[in-house]
Amino acid sequence: MGELLGPLMLFAAAVTFTPGPNVVLVTASAANFGFRRTVPQMLGITLGFGVMVLATGLGLAGVVHAEPRLHAVLKYAGAAYLLYLAWRIANADAASAAARARPIGFIEATLFTWTNPKAWVSGLGAAAAFTTVGGDVMRESALIAIVLATSCLLSAATWGAFGSLIGRCLAGPRRRQLFNRSMAGLLVLSLIPVLW
Repeated sequence: MGELLGPLMLFAAAVTFTPGPNVVLVTASAANFGFRRTVPQMLGITLGFGVMVLATGLGLAGVVHAEPRLHAVLKYAGAAYLLYLAWRIANADAASAAARARPIGFIEATLFTWTNPKAWVSGLGAAAAFTTVGGDVMRESALIAIVLATSCLLSAATWGAFGSLIGRCLAGPRRRQLFNRSMAGLLVLSLIPVLW
């Protein structure tokens, strides 16, 4: 497994730092609520992703492979939830609701990650590519989960900081509304490669 650590780290960076539903959500949240209020969301995404990758490595991949309909259910249910979140982001009232609104919290972010099609594809891909035949499945799966979760946290913090900087440029409600609609559009676009 040691010789696969370098490629695993590159894979982790590629799947976590590239724009996808989690990145879009964290960036939009930090722009609207600030970095500090987005931290629980970042931690929920990280924990959710780490647990998902570990479960995938310990056998969930086999279940999904044996029952392709389960994969389809996960994919389309996840896409429906992401579309709902895109709708919420796009319709956020930047002027009057800003004081009452709150970012997605820890539990919601964990559940969000479990419905994220890109996260499932990444977890399944990592389990298939970085476990070895005859290897210690528990040890290998735990290492893969730790590397991917660590990269996920670094990505969330980076994109959260970026979103927080963007938020400072969104002084007026019109700009914030345009930004929110753009982020909602990006969230919808991030589903296209996964669904087709």
